[in-house]
Amino acid sequence: MVDSDTKWEVKAMFMGEFNHTIDPKNRVIVPAKFREGLGEKFVVSAGLDGCLYLMKNEDWESFAESLNELPINKESRQLVRFFMRNAQECEPDKQGRIIIPQGLVDLAKLEKDVVLTGAGKKVEIWSKERLDGETPEESMEDIVEKLSTEYGLKF
Repeated sequence: MVDSDTKWEVKAMFMGEFNHTIDPKNRVIVPAKFREGLGEKFVVSAGLDGCLYLMKNEDWESFAESLNELPINKESRQLVRFFMRNAQECEPDKQGRIIIPQGLVDLAKLEKDVVLTGAGKKVEIWSKERLDGETPEESMEDIVEKLSTEYGLKF
């Protein structure tokens, strides 16, 4: 996810937004557009900001490797535990559905309506209600200006 210079390295590009529902068996359809990029098997994990992540196996392995390289301190152990205990490999069925473990459903507060969004190297799964409430305190213009100045973000 992040290289040694703490800059995003994007190889596979997931983008777009798809609205779906989660059924009583915790199954969610992963859009064909995303399944193509994720491969036959991929990882579902806890994400940040209250969402879940879907990641290609190779990207997950790279991310897990970077977690294992963190210094051994309390924060690192908590971070490793958070991501690793909440990760599971999944494989879509013939209808393109994956089963999300109950712990992850609870963590992301997924109920009926869910949104799958492309987020560069990963796909995020959000509760529609939670995603709709995600409004940054700063305007997007302010965020772009800040990231352009600090990190050289280019448009």
